[in-house]
Amino acid sequence: MRPGGREQLVSGTRPAARRTNIAAAQGVLRSVDAEERIAWVSQALCRTTDPDELFVRGAAQRKAAVICRHCPVMQECGADALDNKVEFGVWGGMTERQRRALLKQHPEVVSWSDFFDKRRNRGVS
Repeated sequence: MRPGGREQLVSGTRPAARRTNIAAAQGVLRSVDAEERIAWVSQALCRTTDPDELFVRGAAQRKAAVICRHCPVMQECGADALDNKVEFGVWGGMTERQRRALLKQHPEVVSWSDFFDKRRNRGVS
């Protein structure tokens, strides 16, 4: 996922192809401690990627998610996007559609980081 892209959403600016609710976008980071976020964002493989490459539409999102495959903070990124219900872009190797499906399938989840940790510890992919 693109840390710079997330900064853009928080500041109220968006990629040209996207129009989002500014109030919702400004609340993207509310549930994540800033220090924790800085720690994982600084390790993201996409930190130097053009954010527009991760804010594409449709099938192009699967191609964009390739950068996430070997990212050391893919889980943290995906959990952050799910916890904050980020609607647009590729985050944690997940497309918009994949994140929506997870949110719909597991409405009871309070912390996606905890959810992913439990699944990993049980050996569930």
